[in-house]
Amino acid sequence: MHRLTRIARHRWIDERQVRRVLDDAALARLQARLGASEARHSGEIRVCIEAGLPLADLWRRATPRQRAVALFGELGVWDTEANNGVLVYLLLAEKAIEIVADRAVARLVPPSHWSEVVQGMRAAFVGGHFEDGLAGAIAAVHAVLAQHFALARGQSNPNELPDRIDLR
Repeated sequence: MHRLTRIARHRWIDERQVRRVLDDAALARLQARLGASEARHSGEIRVCIEAGLPLADLWRRATPRQRAVALFGELGVWDTEANNGVLVYLLLAEKAIEIVADRAVARLVPPSHWSEVVQGMRAAFVGGHFEDGLAGAIAAVHAVLAQHFALARGQSNPNELPDRIDLR
């Protein structure tokens, strides 16, 4: 019965719930943060907010982490030239948060750091502050990328991936 309950929960939630927690103005401000961040390092940050898992993923009992890794590939985060992309993924139906870092970042940043970022996001979300939680996550990812992948003087980030927040 647990499987059916999970499927029902995921099918009940849709993009309208995403829009309830982040309106167009909040999305624009977060996208501006992404653009400003990426102007200062060579990394790429993607944010994906998904209301519920697709039926195929629910049927095969995919975890939020498995879905985040799949989206990491689907959104092209794994395909940056320097392997320094990071995906911040939210799954509203399960209140799950995942951060997936590409190889170059993962070699430099321990998983415990990402756990701390997730905890900060979760604390903000519990208080209903979704924009603040995401802004904090973007700032934390920015700090890592700016420390390890700073642009040289006169260099610019080719912006390999869109800065828009992916809503599903």
